[in-house]
Amino acid sequence: MAFMTSKLMQSFETSIFSELAAFKKEKIAQGIHMIDLSIGSPDLPPPPFIIDALVKNVQDPTQYGYTLTGTKEFYEAVLSFYSKHYGVTFNPETEIVQMSGSQDGLLHLPMTICDEGDVILVPDPGYTAYADGVRMAKAAAYPMPLLKENGFLPDLDAIPEKIAEKAKMMILNFPGNPVPAMANKPFFEKAVAFAKKYDIVVIHDFAYSELVFDGQKPVSFLEVEGAFDVGVEFNSLSKSYNMAGCRIGYMIGNKQIVGALAKLKSNLDYGVFSPIQKAATVALVNGNSFLKENNKRYESRRDALVDGLRAIGWDVERPPATMFMWAEIPKGCTSKEFAIKLIEKAGVVVTPGNAFGPSGEGYVRIALVQAEETLKEAVQKIKNSGIF
Repeated sequence: MAFMTSKLMQSFETSIFSELAAFKKEKIAQGIHMIDLSIGSPDLPPPPFIIDALVKNVQDPTQYGYTLTGTKEFYEAVLSFYSKHYGVTFNPETEIVQMSGSQDGLLHLPMTICDEGDVILVPDPGYTAYADGVRMAKAAAYPMPLLKENGFLPDLDAIPEKIAEKAKMMILNFPGNPVPAMANKPFFEKAVAFAKKYDIVVIHDFAYSELVFDGQKPVSFLEVEGAFDVGVEFNSLSKSYNMAGCRIGYMIGNKQIVGALAKLKSNLDYGVFSPIQKAATVALVNGNSFLKENNKRYESRRDALVDGLRAIGWDVERPPATMFMWAEIPKGCTSKEFAIKLIEKAGVVVTPGNAFGPSGEGYVRIALVQAEETLKEAVQKIKNSGIF
């Protein structure tokens, strides 16, 4: 018997990541050594003190019930972390909600704010989950191009008045994925003013907050005056503490928006496993030394890859943050064609930029998720391919 999936399900496309994975698997079956720099998942485990906390609590038979929400100690740990790192305070009773990784909230929050046909302003290129969240809410996405000439910041003045008046939500992401750009306070101040003028909810995805290089300081959207009036900020332990598989994150900000997502989540799940919450609490309280060490590791990887690619003729930008490079490709082929050429001729997997939106054409995203020596090997393989 044949079954038809829903119109919503039919609207989801096959992920480019799945296509690349299938192509890579085919090459591996042919005996070709591949270096995969396409997926933004940490290649290293959490530090031992986090694993120890997880192991200790997993062995406690009293911790296997429903948690329902974030624990008090976890919320207080987030409060302490935000206060020390960004000078931001909030009410842990009403202005934070925990989730199973920030993507959980990014996908579901639009459904709590938007009705069918409402407009959501999204970065282009942007993380693929944003488009999925818009689709699940049956809203309409309006792209905000992230262009090199604008420092990869959206030009809010370029948004037509009619679109701004219809918009219910705006998604921002700095430091960004796939574009590893950073925003400053003046930009966020402008975003807050824009949101107040048009009654728009601002969502800031801050998942890469702790991967910032060259002595720069990340800026939380919530540092800006008026931010709590109009928006929320998502953060996660996936990238900062190498806890991607643990699936734990949180959203801080406007209590009405927090309350809406908390209400929805009370109908979707029964909370994050208690031992994971306890391990995350330990990470937030005791993890500053590890964050600095991890930052240096990615900065060193970045430098090794940038310097190596420049030496063979690929003039790539040195990203200021995140675990990604946003590399402009040579003229004469599309992003997808170039990515396939790298797989076929060099055995190196990257992600074509247009997978993240039309404005990503002409770029590829390269993830710094391999050891420094492996990144140098990737450079050598690209050099030997004759592409440059």
